[in-house]
Amino acid sequence: MNFSADIGTLKGVGEVRADGFRSMGVSTVGELLRFYPRAYEDWSNILPIERCPIGENVCIKATVLYPLKNERVRGGMLIAKGSITDGDDVVSVTFFNNKYITSMLKSGEEYLFYGKITLGKFAAREMVSPMFIKAQQSKAILPIYPQNSKITSRQIRSAVETALKDKTEIPEILPKYILEKYSLVSLDTAIRQIHFPENAESLQNARNRLIFDELFILQLSLLSLKDANSVVKTDNKVKNDYSEEFFSLLPFSPTNAQRKAVAAAVFDMQSGKQMNRLLQGDVGSGKTAVAAALVYTCAKNGMQSALMAPTEVLAVQHFETFTKLFENSGITYELLTGSTKAAEKKQIKQRLKNGEIDLIIGTHALIQEDVEFERLGLVITDEQHRFGVKQRTGLCSKGENPHVYVMSATPIPRTLALIMFGDLDVSVLDELPPGRQKTTTYAVTSKKRAGVFDYIKKHLDKGLQGYIVCPLVEESEAVSGVQNVEEYYKKVKDAVFSGYSVGLLHGKMSPKKKDEIMADFKSGKIQLLISTVVIEVGVDVPNAVIMVVENAERFGLSQLHQLRGRVGRGTENSTCILITDSQGEDTVTRMNVMCSTTDGFKVADEDLRLRGPGDFFGTRQHGLPKLRIADLMTDSKILTETQELASEIIANDPNFLKEEHIKIGKQVKKKINSLQTPVAANTI
Repeated sequence: MNFSADIGTLKGVGEVRADGFRSMGVSTVGELLRFYPRAYEDWSNILPIERCPIGENVCIKATVLYPLKNERVRGGMLIAKGSITDGDDVVSVTFFNNKYITSMLKSGEEYLFYGKITLGKFAAREMVSPMFIKAQQSKAILPIYPQNSKITSRQIRSAVETALKDKTEIPEILPKYILEKYSLVSLDTAIRQIHFPENAESLQNARNRLIFDELFILQLSLLSLKDANSVVKTDNKVKNDYSEEFFSLLPFSPTNAQRKAVAAAVFDMQSGKQMNRLLQGDVGSGKTAVAAALVYTCAKNGMQSALMAPTEVLAVQHFETFTKLFENSGITYELLTGSTKAAEKKQIKQRLKNGEIDLIIGTHALIQEDVEFERLGLVITDEQHRFGVKQRTGLCSKGENPHVYVMSATPIPRTLALIMFGDLDVSVLDELPPGRQKTTTYAVTSKKRAGVFDYIKKHLDKGLQGYIVCPLVEESEAVSGVQNVEEYYKKVKDAVFSGYSVGLLHGKMSPKKKDEIMADFKSGKIQLLISTVVIEVGVDVPNAVIMVVENAERFGLSQLHQLRGRVGRGTENSTCILITDSQGEDTVTRMNVMCSTTDGFKVADEDLRLRGPGDFFGTRQHGLPKLRIADLMTDSKILTETQELASEIIANDPNFLKEEHIKIGKQVKKKINSLQTPVAANTI
């Protein structure tokens, strides 16, 4: 069996069908065998009709009670109906537009029928267009593959069957000690059984082996990258730790979590090796103060720092926060964004090049070619998953192996963090600074909206502020029952909130207009801001104490938590009110989670469980490797096992030089290459 052979050379696969395979990302025989089924038809588990669950695929053995007849109905469609029995119960069967069905199913003969049993009139059981074969023909568990307009699941199954007829054993990549320790079947058995399992147990054993391989090689690859990063030497070595000196300048006392995070980062920067560390913290946990302590220490050691934020609003927010944190510290800092005036930009860039600026804060404007540093020692990126790879590496290239510190206010479940940031060391801020208020959350229906408006007015009358968030921007996007922000603003501005200052904000406005509105809200000129999720990240208004979210069912849990984080940033008690009329099970579950906890990591775990890793961030550009068979929620036990094993191997044989690890090393090398390129290759 030649795994690298072109798919077109496989018997029965012509050029047209080969094009169909390539459109699915399958170009070789090896890639075909790694193209796993998405589901299975289980013809081996024959059930009595009375035990068949409604709405699920089942296989029954039944006799046709009387001849089927085709009848033509309005529109020219052919319909054939009949009844089948297993001797105890009866099921009606219906077939559409099959002129041969009357000769294919014969009265008095026994067949196997596969499909879903549903309830028709008077709760009678029925099957619509079931698959069937004669009862004497044995059939087991058959694979169903992803398909498209160019190639069908049946054609893929036929090609896999042909490839597996070759008796050449698929070479093993794991040593005997790993197979025995984790009770894994051979790779040859796993590949054959994942496509054509003998029974449910064989299928599960095959899945366990392939899931293990996928997560194990991925963990090894990430740890190898991390190990490679950890030995990148740098001249940007911190000789003296000035973090305590910085803390003494603050008007508040840092939390233990903040102190631990700073200490871990300073330790990294004192090692003479490049730091690569992620700081995870919930909304309001004090990440910026940690970053400021590192910037202060770097400045005192003669190094410059750069902080890159994904949006101008967030960059300005950071600049204002650092202004407070660096008061009377002697640290020089500047803001550089697309809106900075040309003359000022020129002056800032010159001062940066001369080493007169300790910290530059900005957006992607920082990676422009004419931005130069005297000695860039620390690069901080905020909300890294919002940046492209070129933007992140572009800033680092402005210095000689600068230390890298990544901050994220998006709580990421532990299992997902292992995959997304496996090449980074991780610090977590799991304490809220003193004085931060927990936000009480309620879920109500639209019938309570008038009461919600009165509640908002009560707080506005006290000089406090609030937000109302709508899911859509304008009327042209209108969806029945879903609020769009422009129409909503027109409705409530004068009719409900006359006498109050109400602002409108959404992503289709110009950056200048958005900044003006946010400035007016922060200064208190606007009391109530009606907005889209554009306020999700980077708005810090301690006077805002109410967050109302319309059509809350249209938002993910993590997004709702981010929105909720816009309030509770001051000393006043704050409230988040989620308005939804949806009574779907998923919506009810999400609303219950939001009302029962303010812990962002618990919210994120539940969000991952409900939505799955593919949808956790909404797009695939965030660096999450595509998994072919593993599931980060259901396979978390295997994930933990493979991480522990990968750590042991990297510690004892980092270059995979031992004979039993050589094949593993080759797989790791392929995976690292795929992680560093847009499309991963599927290889045996």
